[in-house]
Amino acid sequence: MALSERMQQIMKKTACLFFIALAILIFSLPGCQQNTAVHPRPVPQETAPSADKPPSLSEELPVAVEVPANPVSANNETLSWYYVRNQDHKTPGINTDIAFSLRDYDAYYIGSKDPVIFLTFDEGYENGYTAEILDTLKSSQVPAAFFVTGPYISSNPELVQRMVEEGHIVGNHSQTHPSMPSKANDLEAFKREITDVENSFQEITGTQMAKFFRPPRGEYSEKSLSLTKEMGYKTIFWSFAYQDWLVDQQPDPEEAYRRIMQGTHNGQIMLLHAVSSTNTQILDRIIKDIKNEGYRFAPLTELE
Repeated sequence: MALSERMQQIMKKTACLFFIALAILIFSLPGCQQNTAVHPRPVPQETAPSADKPPSLSEELPVAVEVPANPVSANNETLSWYYVRNQDHKTPGINTDIAFSLRDYDAYYIGSKDPVIFLTFDEGYENGYTAEILDTLKSSQVPAAFFVTGPYISSNPELVQRMVEEGHIVGNHSQTHPSMPSKANDLEAFKREITDVENSFQEITGTQMAKFFRPPRGEYSEKSLSLTKEMGYKTIFWSFAYQDWLVDQQPDPEEAYRRIMQGTHNGQIMLLHAVSSTNTQILDRIIKDIKNEGYRFAPLTELE
């Protein structure tokens, strides 16, 4: 009996273990039918820089090299010269829409960054004041440039000769005072506007005219500048001017003096009209006070 009971206990334990093993197997089978592989979460990738992403301020960009246009193919759109006056005797701004560099065509509106003034006068006709202006320049020992037309030379040979003898530059202001772009598509007509003045000047003075040109009316184009440069000239614009050319509406001397003195800046190319009685009256005072402010008057030959 003892043996029989022992055998029964062994069988019960065996059966119990069998059922436990069977249960484990049953519950584990569904898990085997599922995909239990563990996939890592995707790591966000860093976005590649866009092709049109602007560079940072520290990045250097290649500098485009602009080649001056050939006179034949250059743009002949008429432009009018202007500047934007700045305060505190700073260099004026200019038209930022110009699609070419003025210096590519030897065109200037300012000179040195030093305290230098380039004094220039336009002479379309004589109004009786040039001799007095020359007297003031001589007594002040100040050089100037006079831009003259062909008819002015023919009508005032003594004044032109005196300009030369007293060391001033006589520049070219064209024969008939046209808008130069209007002549630029006719090469011969364009050249005559300049060479006729040269010839008149040489007949009067026996010397060649200085190669400085001021566009009549302040009108120009890329093509007219290119043609002017091709003829060996520097084009001279200005960084100061005011309404002084209306002989019957002359500005008040004190107001004119104030405007001129407020407009001075380093490298200034000052444009005055010699037909102005106001300019003639205040010129000596202007020169003295500009010098007292530390400026030096220089000839256009010093343009950089």
